[in-house]
Amino acid sequence: MATVEDVRRLALTLPRTEEHLIRDRVKFRIGRTVYLALSRDETRLGFAFPKEERAALVAAEPAKFSLPRACDLRYNWAQASLAALDLPELTELVTEAWRMCVPAKVARAHLGPDPEPPPAPRLARLRASAEVFNGFRGVDRGWLRLRELTAPGIDLADPVHRDVLHRWLNSWGCRLPYPREGEPYLLGDALAAWTERHSLPRTPLAELDDAGVDAVARAYGELAALVVKAPPRGRTLGPTAAAKALYALSPDTVMPWDAAIATELYGARDAAAFARHLRTGRAWARAVLTESGQDADALVAELGRPAVTLPKVLDEHLYVTITHRPAG
Repeated sequence: MATVEDVRRLALTLPRTEEHLIRDRVKFRIGRTVYLALSRDETRLGFAFPKEERAALVAAEPAKFSLPRACDLRYNWAQASLAALDLPELTELVTEAWRMCVPAKVARAHLGPDPEPPPAPRLARLRASAEVFNGFRGVDRGWLRLRELTAPGIDLADPVHRDVLHRWLNSWGCRLPYPREGEPYLLGDALAAWTERHSLPRTPLAELDDAGVDAVARAYGELAALVVKAPPRGRTLGPTAAAKALYALSPDTVMPWDAAIATELYGARDAAAFARHLRTGRAWARAVLTESGQDADALVAELGRPAVTLPKVLDEHLYVTITHRPAG
């Protein structure tokens, strides 16, 4: 259980933070911008949080998170019950709220730059992984069917496309619930609203700039938090399904992941970790294209995976070498 002293200890280690008592409430701010505020009885913590992701956060864990007061809904703000938070959760909330309110260079100076990506696999390693992946029965059947049914590309404004994507994700083990008769289609409705807020880049991964990486990572963060099953046994889309969905939507740009890959390489599955994953994929794509001397389509064909894209070939290598490797 998190405490007020935990909040104070964490906040006052962050550069430019000042503590103030304002109208009988303890608040932490940078300049005139408040990024943390305790309720008067000190049982709830208000914190800076992207307002476009707030509804999904609250719906996923209503016993822990809540909307701010009506007069604060226009701000990037949410609330949490301190008693419901553990220390790692509180640390993440405080740090990310602070990060929203300081210049990026200040955040990097304090938290440190992202670690260097792991070394890119050589073409021989990719070729060996592709052979393993091609050995899986019907490995591309579902993907090719998805592409056929949504040609020339997935349009999430189309309810048929949303249903096709849902079924494809479940064919890859995501286990997303379908609505029962008379129930609202939470996932379909959430995807329709999400796609109105996000326009994914279509740039090949090797050419994706940092702004593109950040845009995809933000889209991923909100997508993973979409509510697909209502409380009390509620659940969200989740990090693996979100990454696979983004690949389906922008297959030349997005390198997906699963839980094993994310945990081993980054130790987390949040939007910041996904941005690191995309930067890893970008560095790898550039390296293997340079080594091969070919364009991306020719390379994946030469590797024996013409049905997919270079980001997916890189993901398949990670699957073979991390997720699928024998225990011990």
